[in-house]
Amino acid sequence: MKTLTYTREDGTVATWRDRKRLLWILALIPSSATFIAVGLVAATGWNAFWWAGPMIAFGLLPLLDVLAGEDGKNPPDEVIDALENDRFYRYTTYAYIPLQYSSFFLACYIWSAWDLSVLSNIGLAITVGVTAGIGINTAHELGHKKENLERRLSRLVLAQSAYGHFYIEHNRGHHVRVATPEDPASSRIGESFYRFWPRSVAGGVRSAWQIESKRLQRVGSPVWGPKNDVLTAWLMTVALFGASLAIFGLSIWPYLLIQAVFGFSLLEAVNYLEHYGLLRRRTPRGRYERCRPSHSWNSNHICTNVFLYHLQRHSDHHANPTRRYQTLRTMDEAPQLPAGYSTMILLAVVPPLWHRLMDPKVARHYAGDMRLANIQPGKRAKVLAAYGITDDAPAEEAYGERAE
Repeated sequence: MKTLTYTREDGTVATWRDRKRLLWILALIPSSATFIAVGLVAATGWNAFWWAGPMIAFGLLPLLDVLAGEDGKNPPDEVIDALENDRFYRYTTYAYIPLQYSSFFLACYIWSAWDLSVLSNIGLAITVGVTAGIGINTAHELGHKKENLERRLSRLVLAQSAYGHFYIEHNRGHHVRVATPEDPASSRIGESFYRFWPRSVAGGVRSAWQIESKRLQRVGSPVWGPKNDVLTAWLMTVALFGASLAIFGLSIWPYLLIQAVFGFSLLEAVNYLEHYGLLRRRTPRGRYERCRPSHSWNSNHICTNVFLYHLQRHSDHHANPTRRYQTLRTMDEAPQLPAGYSTMILLAVVPPLWHRLMDPKVARHYAGDMRLANIQPGKRAKVLAAYGITDDAPAEEAYGERAE
């Protein structure tokens, strides 16, 4: 545990310890999911452990969230720079990558050489998909940084899940349009995860291509060329999958597809949680207000926060996109989820449970005026009527000074 000494505004000297410093190493567990699965199967003889990835993500993590509780403490402002410059934290994210690809290639070997049942192979593919999906969060952390090395590593991580365009769309699309109807990655009241998923997947691809095409046109470069970051990201996936098929045989292709789809579906499930029903209003000038802490759902459940590099402190991330995970703060204004992301994903895939829990929370967030919420088109009248609202006019008076 490292101790940082700092001087308060009143001139007194104080110390602060990051009590989670060594816990961040636990974030590497998902990157080793294949090795964990192999070890558990070898130790017990139970083929069920080929499904170790989802067991960890959706069984162990929710339980640990309950046992470990919440952590709402922030580092003092005076130690932020020292924390940002402590390379231990970034090396922890770098370490995810060799473990991720070791797990990936071990799985490819098992699919090709071991005589497993189809069910066991699918379980292993889902386990690898958990590594890929949580790896997207590692790519998210790296992709926001200013150093070229970290941005390159981000795209390398994304190759396994065939989601390299996320690097473009998230940074230059989602962060601009977050919590607006124009953002494909912001979910709406009345929209189930199963309706959100295709909208976000297709919208993300379309947005990334449009953003990159406009950038290349501005600098006078051809869209279909080596300077197109979307194309080069996709080519990394083609190279990875092509090499895997060449080395391990064509029989592994269904499992490559399963792990990629499951991986980016985990990302989309997280997208579904993060801004559900939250809406940035238009100012009198017709522009959207600045993104505020109130536009992202947060969670202080410590275990999932450690596994996801503080992703659940999402409001501070949108306020300070380049800030490193160890310095992200919890904010009083941010609405709180009732559980960590792992638990909330389980609820999201059962729409009646999700809507029963979260729709009233959105309503309370807006003091009952659902006109302020982001609502699925075609369901607006029904949603408003459910809360006793018959006037569908924009609620600018209720919105008040926040629109200025």
